[in-house]
Amino acid sequence: MKSENDEVIGVSLLLFGSLLALSVGIDLFQGTNVLQALYNALSPFCVNGSGRIICPFFFFTESLYLLLKKRHQKQQ
Repeated sequence: MKSENDEVIGVSLLLFGSLLALSVGIDLFQGTNVLQALYNALSPFCVNGSGRIICPFFFFTESLYLLLKKRHQKQQ
């Protein structure tokens, strides 16, 4: 039987795979080799600028949302 957590994990993995493929495809289109494209896609914290702040912000925001949603459902 599937639970809500299984669905969230499945959707997260699907989004991760899709965005990883898009990132590698764009890098290959720009002329980098496959290994460099994979390295660029899998090391998001090597980005300069606001990317260092935005990526963890979305991760923690989503985690906080799921935690609060779960607590709200237990109270009802």
